[in-house]
Amino acid sequence: MGYRVAIGTRSYLFSDLKELMAKATPPRSGDRLAGLAADSLEEMMAAKIALADLPLRTFLHEALIPYEADEVTRLIIDGHDAVAFAPIASLTVGAFRDWLCSAAATTAVLARLAPGITPEMAAAVSKLMRNQDLILVARKCRVVTRFRNTLGLPGRMAVRIQPNHPTDDAAGILASTIDGLRYGCGDAVIGINPASDSTARIGELLRLLDGVIARFDIPTQACILTHVTSSIALIEQGAPVDLVFQSVAGTQAANASFGVTLALLQEGLEAGRSQKRGTVGDNLMYFETGQGAALSANAHHGVDQQTLEARAYAVCRAYQPLLVNTVVGFIGPEYLYDGKQIIRAGLEDHFCGKLMGVPMGCDICYTNHAEADQDDMDTLLTLLGTAGVNFIMGVPGADDVMLNYQSTSFHDQLYIREVLGLRRAPEFEDWLLRMDITDATGRLSAGQGGPALLAAMQDRAA
Repeated sequence: MGYRVAIGTRSYLFSDLKELMAKATPPRSGDRLAGLAADSLEEMMAAKIALADLPLRTFLHEALIPYEADEVTRLIIDGHDAVAFAPIASLTVGAFRDWLCSAAATTAVLARLAPGITPEMAAAVSKLMRNQDLILVARKCRVVTRFRNTLGLPGRMAVRIQPNHPTDDAAGILASTIDGLRYGCGDAVIGINPASDSTARIGELLRLLDGVIARFDIPTQACILTHVTSSIALIEQGAPVDLVFQSVAGTQAANASFGVTLALLQEGLEAGRSQKRGTVGDNLMYFETGQGAALSANAHHGVDQQTLEARAYAVCRAYQPLLVNTVVGFIGPEYLYDGKQIIRAGLEDHFCGKLMGVPMGCDICYTNHAEADQDDMDTLLTLLGTAGVNFIMGVPGADDVMLNYQSTSFHDQLYIREVLGLRRAPEFEDWLLRMDITDATGRLSAGQGGPALLAAMQDRAA
C-alpha cells in the first residue's frame, strides 16, 4: 500500500494519496505549520514523480476526505460529469499536464472538459507545473458570467471598487466609490466590507450604492460582503440586494466555521434570484476564498492547503457565481510566508479555478507582517493579467484602511491595461465613454467625467 519512489540509492514511501499530494506541493509556510510539507526538495521531487504516474481516475475512487463525513466530498463525487471527463479518462496526472500545455487543449475543448475536472485533479496537475505552465493554460480557459454586464470575455479584465471605511461612513464610502469610477473601475462590482454586522446599517449601505448606480445608470452591480444569512434577511425586507456574498472553504468543517452549509448557499442563491435584479444574466453569487482558511479553522483533515483551496472552487462552481475571488495573501505569512509563495499561490488558484470552469479573480494582496511588498504585487498583477484573470481589486491608494492590508489601487489597473491592452466589460466600457471618463481608446479622458460625478459628492455633502 502507498506510493514508493527511488531516487539514487534512497527510497521514499508516501503512505496514502493525502501525503503524496502534500509532499508534492511547492514550499509554503502553511503546510510546514501543519506538519504536511516535504522534508527536503528531494522528497518533494520524489512525490512529484509518483504523482505524475498516477492515473487521473484515482481521484474518483480514493477520496482525500471521506465521502460519508464531508458534504463537500459528496458534492464533488456526486456532481462529477463522467461524459465531460471521458476524453482524458485514460491519462495520468503527468500526461494531463502535457496535454493541457499542448495545442490540442483549446479554449473550446477546455470549456467542455471543465465539468469533468475534480478539484483534486486540478490541484494535482498544478503541482507538476511551473509558473509559465499555469499562465499558459489559464489563459486558454475562459469563463464568462453576466448580471448587469458581461465579465470574463477575451482581452478584458474587470475591477472591483472596494470603498471600505473603518466606521462605514457614507460620505467616505461615496468619495472612494466616485474616485474609483473616475479611474474607470467598478465593472466587476462595487463591494463594501462592512465594519458593522447590523442589518439596518448594511441596508443603508445597500441603498447608498443602489442610489449611485441608479442615478448614473451604471451597468454594474453592488454588494455588501456580509454573511449569507444577512443577505437573505435583507432580501426578505425588500432591500436592494444585487449579489449574495459568502466566504467559503474546501471542507464541511471549515464552512461550518464560517456558519454556512451547502443548503444555506442554495437558499441564498434562490433568494437572490427571486429579486430578478440582473439585466443581462442571473449569475449573482460572489464567493471569496484563500489558501489556509481550512487550516486556520483546524478543519483541514491533514490535506494540504492548496488542494483544499481547489475544493473550495467546487463549492463555488455549484452555484453559478458571477465572481470568485481568491484573497491570496490576506490570511497572513503563517500560510503564505513571502512574496514568492504569494505569487505562486495566486497563479495556482487562478489556474485551478479556471480549469474547473469558475470565474476567477484575485485580490493581489499581502498583510503588513508578511515578507512581501508592492513590487511583489506588481509582479503578480502582471502575471495574472497575462493569464487572463477575470477581475482584480481597486482599493484607494492600494491600502485598505478598514481591513488593514495592502492590495491593488485604482492606478494599478491603468498600468496593466496599458501594457496588455486589456479592456473593461463592454457595457461598462460604453458607459465610461458616454460619461466622458474614458475616450474611444479606453484611456482616461482629460476630465474623467468630473462634473457629473462630483456633483453627487456635493449633493451628499449638502
